[in-house]
Amino acid sequence: MTEKQQVKGARRADATRATILAAARERFAADGYERATIRAIARDARIDPSMVMRYFGNKEGLFAAAVTIELRLPDPRDVPREEIGRTLVAHFLDLWERDEVLTALLRVATTNAAAAERMREVLRDQLVPIAREVCPDPEQAPVRAALSASQVLGFALTRYVLGFPASAALGRDEVVDWLGPAVQRYLTAKTP
Repeated sequence: MTEKQQVKGARRADATRATILAAARERFAADGYERATIRAIARDARIDPSMVMRYFGNKEGLFAAAVTIELRLPDPRDVPREEIGRTLVAHFLDLWERDEVLTALLRVATTNAAAAERMREVLRDQLVPIAREVCPDPEQAPVRAALSASQVLGFALTRYVLGFPASAALGRDEVVDWLGPAVQRYLTAKTP
């Protein structure tokens, strides 16, 4: 195979991959993770289902590649420092309540490496900068962001994925009251 043929094949592969991802995003948005199928996505992309499997391995891998998570976290400069924990918890709670993609990604991330990597990217790219802005030692930002995420993701797992009755029964204000101070401590307290 010539170099020109290789380049052409790579471009075609990139185009196929992009077509599959576009179809997957639309299908996951319309049907949700559970109801979307590889066959339906392949049909929407006008390709054989085996091509979806070739590029993404399985439904979980496709979902992880297709989802874009933009948390739209509040700017910490617009929030009083002593309220950052409560503000972030309230923001995350609002996201979980209105966007089933986050729940699906959390569910998939527990068993799929690509989805877990997507969650790590969200933490690194969106939460670490906030931690860096508010914590007393910016070098500690990754650790503080990870500890904050453990609170929010742990709660989301028990409430939205596992359906623990006590987690599901808590009202919004109760969740903010319980988790806000923990996230606040992780982000702003002196390093132990």
